[in-house]
Amino acid sequence: MYRYDSFDQALVNERVEQFRGQTRRFLAGELNEEEFRPLRLMNGLYIQRHAPMLRVSIPYGLLSSDQLRMLAHIARTYDRGFGHFTTRQNIQYNWPQLERVPDILADLAKVEMHAMQTSGNCIRNITSDHLAGVAADELTDPRPYCELIRQWATLHPEFSYLPRKFKIAVSASDKDRAAIRVHDIGLQIVRNDAGELGFEVYVGGGLGRTPIVGERISDFVPVRELISYLEAILRVYNLNGRRDNMHKARIKILVRAMGIEAFRDQVEAEWQHLRHDPELQLEEEDVAYMRGFFQPPAYDTGAGEGDLQAQLDADRAFANWHRHNTEAHRQDGYRAVFLSLKAPAIAPGDMTDRQMDAVADLAERFGFGEVRVTHTQNLVLADVRKDQLHALWQALRDLNLATPNIGTMTDMIACPGLDFCSLANAGSIDVAKDINERFDNIDYLYDLGDIRLNMSGCMNACGHHHVGHIGILGVDKKGQEFYQITVGGSSSNDAGMGERIGPAVPKDQVADTLESILHTFVEHREGDEPLLDTYRRIGVKPFKEAAYA
Repeated sequence: MYRYDSFDQALVNERVEQFRGQTRRFLAGELNEEEFRPLRLMNGLYIQRHAPMLRVSIPYGLLSSDQLRMLAHIARTYDRGFGHFTTRQNIQYNWPQLERVPDILADLAKVEMHAMQTSGNCIRNITSDHLAGVAADELTDPRPYCELIRQWATLHPEFSYLPRKFKIAVSASDKDRAAIRVHDIGLQIVRNDAGELGFEVYVGGGLGRTPIVGERISDFVPVRELISYLEAILRVYNLNGRRDNMHKARIKILVRAMGIEAFRDQVEAEWQHLRHDPELQLEEEDVAYMRGFFQPPAYDTGAGEGDLQAQLDADRAFANWHRHNTEAHRQDGYRAVFLSLKAPAIAPGDMTDRQMDAVADLAERFGFGEVRVTHTQNLVLADVRKDQLHALWQALRDLNLATPNIGTMTDMIACPGLDFCSLANAGSIDVAKDINERFDNIDYLYDLGDIRLNMSGCMNACGHHHVGHIGILGVDKKGQEFYQITVGGSSSNDAGMGERIGPAVPKDQVADTLESILHTFVEHREGDEPLLDTYRRIGVKPFKEAAYA
C-alpha cells in the first residue's frame, strides 16, 4: 500500500496544528460558529444530533493492521468504543468531544491517516473495488491510479470550494463492484484496440434528491492524460455549476441541464488548454513508481487446500460461511474473505474497538497485514490461504464477524439514520433490527439468492436506497416515521434506479411489506432467477399489488 513520504507527513502534521489552533480559538469565542463551520468541515467534523461526528478518510478502502489498531484506539479513547464504516469506505466516530478532535487527528497522523476532504464541497475520498489486486476479472490493479488521483485532488486550490461535494470511483474489473455509474465521475479502466490502457469516463451520476445514472462522456482517455481530463471536467463544473441552490448544485444537475453533448463539448474545449501541460501529465515513470506500492505480496506458490474439503464436508456452518463469505482469488491456493459487519442486532457497518484490534491481529496472522473496507459496509481480508480458512472462520465466529450472509438480504447497507444524523427523517438501525428478526432463517435467505437491500434515513441517500434491489427510504409524515419502498435498483453494470411500489408504510409494517414483496418474487421467479431479473421481467405492478393487498 502507499506509504507517506516526508512531504505527505509534513502536510498532514501541519493541518493538525492548524485545526488545533482553529478549535482553540472557537472554544475561546474568537471564532463564531459561521466562521468555524467551513474550517471544521475541511477536517471531516460535523455537528450531529447528539454530538460532533468525525469522518476519517480511508483512501480506496485500504488499511494496514497498524492503522486499524489506531482506529480501535480512537474508538476506545475518544469515543464510546465503536466506529461506523460507511459506503465511501471511510469510518465515522459519533461521540468525540470537540476539544479532543485535534488530538484524534494527531493520533491519525502517526499512522499516515487524516480526515481531510471527508466533508465539505470538495473532492471526497476516492473509492474503488474492494477486491482490487486479487480479482480474477480485473484488467489491472486500479489502486495506483486511485492514489495518483487522490494526490492530485488533495487540497487542490481550485477545487476546494466547489458548488457541491464531488465523488470519484474507479473500477478495473468486468463486474462493477465500485458503483462507478452513480458517482460524479466514474472511471472504468479499459484497453483500446492498440492494447493500451486507458479510461472510459462516466460523468453526472449520483443519488440524493435527484438520483441519476451517469452518462459516458469519453470512450477512452489515455493514462498519460487522465489528470488533465479530470481537471477539465472539474473546471467546467466549477465555472457552471449552480451555487444559488444547494439542491441543484451537483454536477448531475448541470449535465442534465446542458445535455451530455454540450457538456462534452465544453470539457473537450477546456481539455485542449490542459492536456499538454507537463504538470498534469502522468508519465510512465510516475505510474511505475506508484505501481511499486501495490505489488502482489509474497504468496506461497505452493499453498494448497490442506484439509479444506474434508472440513467443508464435515461442518455445514463452515460450508455456508465459505460459500457466501469467501471469494475466488487470482492466486492459486488463496481466497478473499469477507468479514460481515451485519450480525443480527448490530447496526450495519458498526465495529467495536475490541473487534478492530482482533482483526488487525488476524490480518497479520492469516494475511499480509492489510484490511479492506467495502462500499457495502463490510471488511475484507484479501489474501487468506485455503488451508487456513477453517482456523480463520473459528476466530471470526468468536468475534461475531462470521455471519454467513454476504450477498443476502440481511447484508444490508444502512446509514445511521435518526439515531445519530441531524438530517435524517426516520430511523434505520431499529428497522434493520426488525428485518433481521423477521428474516432470521438463513436457509430461506440462501434460497432467495442475491438480494441487495439498501436503506436511508433521508433523501440524501447515504444508504444508497435508490440502487438497492429493494430500497427503503425513511420519511417524516406529521412527526411520524414512515418508509417508502422501491424495487429494481442496481449499482453494478446494469445500474438503474428502483421504482417506488406505493405509498409509504409505518415503521411497524416495513417487515410485513418486505415479506409480501419476497413472496411475489418467489411466486414469479423462473428457476434461480435473481430478484432484479424477475422484477425487470414482470414489472412493478405485481409487487405493488402484493405489498399493499
